[in-house]
Amino acid sequence: MEETNQSPKLERQLGLFDSSMMVIGIVIGSGIFMTTGLMAEAIPSVSLILLTWVFGGLQMLAGALTYAELGAAMPNAGGQYVYLREAYGPLPAFLFGWVAFIAYLTGTNAAIAVAVAEHLGTFYPFISTHNSIIGVGNFSISGGQIFALLLILILSLINYLGVVFGKWIQNIFTILKIGSILVFAIAGIMVSTGNQLDFSLNPTNISIGSILTGMGIALVAVNWTVGGWEYITFAAGEIKNPKKNLPLALIIGTIIILVLYFLINITYLKVLPMDSLSGEIKVGEATAKAVYGSGAAGIFALVVIISMFGSLNGNILVGPRISYAMAKDQLFFSSAAHVHPKYHTPGNAIIIQGFWAAILTLSGTFEELITLVVFVQIIMWVAASSTVFVLRKKQPHLARPYKVWGYPYVPAFFILFSVTIMVNTFFSAPIQSLIGLALTLLGVPLYYYLIKKR
Repeated sequence: MEETNQSPKLERQLGLFDSSMMVIGIVIGSGIFMTTGLMAEAIPSVSLILLTWVFGGLQMLAGALTYAELGAAMPNAGGQYVYLREAYGPLPAFLFGWVAFIAYLTGTNAAIAVAVAEHLGTFYPFISTHNSIIGVGNFSISGGQIFALLLILILSLINYLGVVFGKWIQNIFTILKIGSILVFAIAGIMVSTGNQLDFSLNPTNISIGSILTGMGIALVAVNWTVGGWEYITFAAGEIKNPKKNLPLALIIGTIIILVLYFLINITYLKVLPMDSLSGEIKVGEATAKAVYGSGAAGIFALVVIISMFGSLNGNILVGPRISYAMAKDQLFFSSAAHVHPKYHTPGNAIIIQGFWAAILTLSGTFEELITLVVFVQIIMWVAASSTVFVLRKKQPHLARPYKVWGYPYVPAFFILFSVTIMVNTFFSAPIQSLIGLALTLLGVPLYYYLIKKR
């Protein structure tokens, strides 16, 4: 359904600072406080761990540069959905939007909200996800799930009432997040410890095969931690001067993330011996205790809560823009294409996303759904980035205010590196990957039903 001149439209209210904070705030959640311990278990080497972060960082930066060209050329709501539609047609675009809505974005929102509740449970046990307050047979709902549900609904309401409210929450919590990580990292680097960093490449003399396998596992963890930088493109229709600010936000945001991640990993490796680091899930908390003492656990939990809260708000702000773009193409609930006449937000799309995320929260199925579609998301990542090649041939006269630096090598590097991660993901979890692919293909008959209805 096309908007008329009289119809309310999305307004461009996100400046360069807002957009950069959105990139940073969405990406930095809880992963950076957990993944290094898993990486150390796979590759017990300071040099290899840092090298893996460098590779993952280069991949992220190459992807940001690639998406920067696409976003500047097509600064419309929906981002990745739009690139796929313009290059490959509506079906691949719809499948991306289908998976994003049914599992990945909404599932991630549910997972983050529950994780916030779990960390708050440290201070208020009745909020804990282990505290069941409603039970019918084998089905139960915990206090943590109810809190997570309320958190999703409150943030959805705030973002419904205007982009300006959502962006201010994002800016405040992202600044707090950056400041907390800098203080934490610098303090850890400055503190004297008995742990000496061993930069030899293979201190435990593991085989080359084990190193390659371990780096593959570690890169999957890195990808999970840096994922989400592309989400800002979903809200491209609300960025001021997007032809300039969208590329800059992607580049500035990814560089700041990489600097913060590298600093905090230096802290982990400097403070914790490799045998203590290896396999440690709560590596951030363990490092905080080592630096500040056991009393630091509560303060660190607060840092993680701030980080996850900002990530959740960013997801809730940008996610509905995909549903909105799909609805405009008559490939989603038609009401999702409506823009609120007063608040200039895709209000119905926000409500629909919040409602489904709430169902996933109460059902407890979000973790399974996210696991199933990780492989598919990487496929979509690769497909969307490949459109930079397709559209240069298909639409050579399309205005491109920014052209990806290092073309065609930078996009090719991102695609090849992502394909490597995708293959490793498949062989690490073939059953889940195939189920996720099947879940995606369920969207095909739905697509043709909607086309026929249209």
